Amino acid sequence: MRVAKTIELDAQTERELRALSQRKRIEVRLQQRARIVLLAAKGMRNKDIAADIGLDRRQVALWRARFLEGGIEALSKDAPRSGRPASVMAEMESRIVQATLHEKPANATHWSTRTLAKHLGVGATTVRTAWRNNGLRPHLIRTFKVSRDPRFEDKLLDVVGLYLNPPEHALVLSCDEKSQIQALNRTQPGLPLKAGRAGTVTHDYKRHGTTTLFAALNTLDGRVISMCQPRHRHEEWSKFLKLIERKTPKHLSLHLIVDNYGTHTHPDVQAWLGKHPRFVMHFTPTSASWLNMVERFFRDISENRIKRDSFTSVAELELAIELYIANHNAHPKPFIWTATASDILAKVSRAKAALAAVAR
Repeated sequence: MRVAKTIELDAQTERELRALSQRKRIEVRLQQRARIVLLAAKGMRNKDIAADIGLDRRQVALWRARFLEGGIEALSKDAPRSGRPASVMAEMESRIVQATLHEKPANATHWSTRTLAKHLGVGATTVRTAWRNNGLRPHLIRTFKVSRDPRFEDKLLDVVGLYLNPPEHALVLSCDEKSQIQALNRTQPGLPLKAGRAGTVTHDYKRHGTTTLFAALNTLDGRVISMCQPRHRHEEWSKFLKLIERKTPKHLSLHLIVDNYGTHTHPDVQAWLGKHPRFVMHFTPTSASWLNMVERFFRDISENRIKRDSFTSVAELELAIELYIANHNAHPKPFIWTATASDILAKVSRAKAALAAVAR
């Protein structure tokens, strides 16, 4: 019986191989080869390694031998293959990039690899390679909105100043409401997560009503004051302000960061605030909800607790929200704001310049 040659590793080589096997930004085949050598060094047979990694036994034997001959460097070298080399000529790549950036198909908003390949008379793999070489991904699009608030800079400096240099003897609370949270009940029970298969949920559901979550995030320690209400009018916002009044130490002034939603500036709300001078309101610029730190918390509770669950009633949904926030407050962790106002203003200026150039 043929026995595979033994592999012995020193500490440095083993560390390098482990790093290769776990690194995400390298080719999968290089990760596999590093794992082959690590398992071989443990004394495993080629057929057992092949079964563990999901490769053919002959491939395992090949890379065991290559490592013994040339070390780690040999793992990244493939033998030359027969046939025409798979290369994209510079002229064709330039043509593909030009068409991708400056042309559109007659019946679509963007090219796919196949439609552009057909248009240019090349293979889809050629288009895919050219896109990868030039960092082009026509199938993706990102949303944006540049604020047109005439007082954008003043409001930005005000809010970012609270994050980076909070006032003494005061609490800074990032406040907002997450409205229309639906109590959705899936029509059938889904299958649980298992090895090799994702968990499943039905695409359809029954609606059992909605609730609105009011939240005030303490930017210092990450704790959240919250309240669920069926609607989000100025009456509910006034109730939430009174809850904040009760839940915070009376000797501290309160700086609330809020958006420009009408309930926050309603005359009744303004009258109440006039009688409670420890409340100081700070408004984010219009179309700049990203500046309100509590939005980050809303994203977390949506992704981690609400989005994938099933609720038979609004009461059940509100209980789930209450328990999530209670657990969050038991182990709070603040979000750390790092962007300076000057950095943000510079980015906004670049965005406006780019939009102006497109408009011309």
